[in-house]
Amino acid sequence: MNIGILGAGQLSRMLAIAGIPMGFNFIFYSPSDQNCVKNLGKVINKSYDDQEAVIEFASLCDVITYENENIPYETAVLIESLKPLYPSANTLLNTQDRLLEKQLFHSLNIPTVPFKCVDNYQDLFDFVEEYDFPVIIKKRTQGYDGKGQIKIISNKDLVKLEGEMLCNLIVEKMVNFEREISIIGTKSLNGEIAYYDICENKHINGVLHRTCNKIKDPIFENAKIYLNKVFEHFNYVGCLAFEFFQCKGMIYANELAPRVHNTGHWTIEGTFCSQFENHIRAIVGLPLGNTESLANFEMENFIGRLPLLNEIFNLKDTYFHDYQKEPKPGRKLGHISRKIGYSL
Repeated sequence: MNIGILGAGQLSRMLAIAGIPMGFNFIFYSPSDQNCVKNLGKVINKSYDDQEAVIEFASLCDVITYENENIPYETAVLIESLKPLYPSANTLLNTQDRLLEKQLFHSLNIPTVPFKCVDNYQDLFDFVEEYDFPVIIKKRTQGYDGKGQIKIISNKDLVKLEGEMLCNLIVEKMVNFEREISIIGTKSLNGEIAYYDICENKHINGVLHRTCNKIKDPIFENAKIYLNKVFEHFNYVGCLAFEFFQCKGMIYANELAPRVHNTGHWTIEGTFCSQFENHIRAIVGLPLGNTESLANFEMENFIGRLPLLNEIFNLKDTYFHDYQKEPKPGRKLGHISRKIGYSL
């Protein structure tokens, strides 16, 4: 079976590494000729707007998935008319726009922090008047890893924006959260669902720096309820990551990622069946694997530079992953997972 992946970054790489031993072949479609999958399958470097190339790509695949939610919706619709696409184009539409995503949460009775669509300065001013500082402005689309965001801490910051063209944005109230958490689940074609343990995440400048799984976390059941609501709403197939802020015992939805996710990299060594293998199983109709944590694991990203190999290869219970990417400031180049305890 040929599995197509839209994108050719590290998530595509890890999906292929999980799927190749299972007997699957991979074909990648990416507008960029900078990729880290060239030794794992056929790579098509064409624009997402090139309909002829997209149709050719789809013709080579039995089933198609994607590694990020910034793929043009029209491209996803075209592909879905030709071959099975998981998750669906409709899921992509609702998760690549922060406003639509927040409105979805409200429709499903999933709590969020206060938010508002911003199309001009007055919208922003009115929101601050109602909810006070601090707030954060985010681009509705194309924002990731802290990009496309501005924190407004005081009147001084607000005044700086007066007269600026503000449109296609969303403003959110910043909360003094106790921790950032996420849950990853996988739903298969036959409706089977498997959940990974809650992750506790640490971001620096909007980029995930470190995460660790929390076995038997008290928030797990609540997070699972919210994840199930999204699964049901979209008739979902594949891996889904749901990020939350925890504040005073409550969790507030931050965002969804309709794909395998950085906060789940620890599952490669830390579970019986990783998020990557389970995503492949889900979209081809195989039974899902065991998601039970083998131990407490901590995952740390390497951003901008990789460590020297002799710095890490002698560390006990530590696993290194090099994404085979060109070094660049702010770019995720690899990660390590390390065992920090054993489950009971």
